[in-house]
Amino acid sequence: MKRCFVLLIGFGLGGAVFGPLAVLAQSGPPPVDVAPPLVEKIVDWDEFTGRFEAVKRVDVRPRVSGFLQEIKFSDGQIVKRGDLLFVIDARPFKTELDRARAELDAAKAEQTRALTQLTRGQELVSRQALAQSELDERLANRLRADAQVAIAEAAIREAELNVEFTEVRAPFDGRISDRKVDVGALLTQNDTRLATVLARDPIHLTFTGSEADFLKYSRLSASGSRESSRTAANPVEARLIDEQGWPHKGTMNFVDNELDPNSGTIRARAVFPNGNDLLAPGLFARLRLIGSGEYEALLLPDEAILSDQARKIVLIADEAGNVTQKTVKTGPLYKGKRVIRSGLEATDMVIVAGVQRARPGGKVTPQKVELTLDASPSPAPVK
Repeated sequence: MKRCFVLLIGFGLGGAVFGPLAVLAQSGPPPVDVAPPLVEKIVDWDEFTGRFEAVKRVDVRPRVSGFLQEIKFSDGQIVKRGDLLFVIDARPFKTELDRARAELDAAKAEQTRALTQLTRGQELVSRQALAQSELDERLANRLRADAQVAIAEAAIREAELNVEFTEVRAPFDGRISDRKVDVGALLTQNDTRLATVLARDPIHLTFTGSEADFLKYSRLSASGSRESSRTAANPVEARLIDEQGWPHKGTMNFVDNELDPNSGTIRARAVFPNGNDLLAPGLFARLRLIGSGEYEALLLPDEAILSDQARKIVLIADEAGNVTQKTVKTGPLYKGKRVIRSGLEATDMVIVAGVQRARPGGKVTPQKVELTLDASPSPAPVK
């Protein structure tokens, strides 16, 4: 009885161990999803880091010297062109204007007298009752009187300007800084900084490109693949450090005429609308601009691309299920799919799912699927 019991146990264990192995052997090569790469016409975008700067920036300074009498704004407020900002004591300048007007009256009186003397002298000369030299002197007096009137009129215009300059006004629409002086301070003409006004809308984003970037874009322009940003308002997009995607749309409006010999970089600038006043001078931002002409690209999901140290590889399955590998060069993402720069053909059937079940030289059971692009905008390009 004991011998029979042991034998039955042995048969039971044998079924438990070899049953799964037999099933696995009968199942064949593992199934994987395969698909040819998507073929799409795209353009590359290059990414840079820049800083926002005001389109216009003015340090407000007085155009006349004097004591500050009033400050007409709140620190940091929005101002419009022509808004009154500071008032300088105008009394000395109004006194100067009154004196200039009085001097003009005196000059005009002298002008009238000189004209009368000249007219009389002309009559006397015609009757030979006055020497020609005396007439010449009276003519010179008349011309000097005319000149004195012109000088007095210029003095009035200058005095009027000085009175006008006692009211310091905003040079353009923008946001003003805090006041740099207080009421009662003695201001020096063209020297004392009163405040700073920055334009708000639009705003510049300034960045630098490398020598390689400069050569790349120059050759793109020369080949007709993309217009130069020196002559065309090429589109650009930007985002702040806390933003996703590229919500800010602008255009290129300047590329410098030389590279910095010390850094080997070239300065460039884009302009963005800023109606909501979100973008402020001094903010850092990421910017991208078109970096190629339109071309046909092969696209794969990142899950289909394997890393082998410094190499990127994909696995290919033929109709018989034989697996081979190809080394590829990858590019940026486009609508959720990775651009394949080289190493792949449009007809290759790439293993896009179940890659972990395949190995080069092995066999798989390929199941064809169809790849699609994401509807969401592409993330930032990888340079």
